Amino acid sequence: MTSRLLWAVFFVLAITTAMAQEPTKVEPKHYQLAFENEWVQVVNVHYGPHEKSSMHDHPGGVVVVLTEGHLKFTDQNGHTREVYAKPGESRWYPPFKHRVENLGDTTYNAVYIGIKTKAVTAGAGAGTPEADKILTDFAFTATKR
Repeated sequence: MTSRLLWAVFFVLAITTAMAQEPTKVEPKHYQLAFENEWVQVVNVHYGPHEKSSMHDHPGGVVVVLTEGHLKFTDQNGHTREVYAKPGESRWYPPFKHRVENLGDTTYNAVYIGIKTKAVTAGAGAGTPEADKILTDFAFTATKR
């Protein structure tokens, strides 16, 4: 019974991931695919002054800031969070559906490195201690700098 429940949860997560609003497709003005394989999706991010995106989502991952920015993130429930980004800074973001607004008067550029769930499940299995450790270690390393 537990095995069936785990497979059902995995199936729902896989469908949710497949139905995600891919930013390079729904927001090609702001997100361009730079590189992709079975483990990561690397996306170039570009927002002109005061530009806004539509609702989209990314897999959990790390953003590497290239230019200074003042951004506002609005999630699907309307909650907002302002972020001040400095060049060279790296931050971990969990997967979430959101809109972005560049509140600054200058262009904002970054690189987003999304971690694909498939890579974790191929190596350790989603939800296992090994998979959790991979993601925890990765998040800690990315935010430690």
